[in-house]
Amino acid sequence: MSDTLEIPSEEFEHNFSRYRSAAKHQPVVVLDEGEDAVVLISMNEYRRLKRRDREVLRVEDLSDDDIAAIEATEPGPECAQFDHEFPAHGWK
Repeated sequence: MSDTLEIPSEEFEHNFSRYRSAAKHQPVVVLDEGEDAVVLISMNEYRRLKRRDREVLRVEDLSDDDIAAIEATEPGPECAQFDHEFPAHGWK
């Protein structure tokens, strides 16, 4: 999918058919008083998101590459605020 298309709600109401077609190729964000209000997406994108919502993996289901990637992951600086929660484990 390409970049998001943002439009005012009045424009969306007057040209619904146009934006319904556009949503098949990119998310259409409808603005209400300049603020994001709703997003119109294609059915394929909706189904893709719903599948991800229900995806559950057991540790046993992870590949060696998945486990290595998880072990190599370092928290970003925005996570430093939680460092105090793990002093007993010797984590940073």
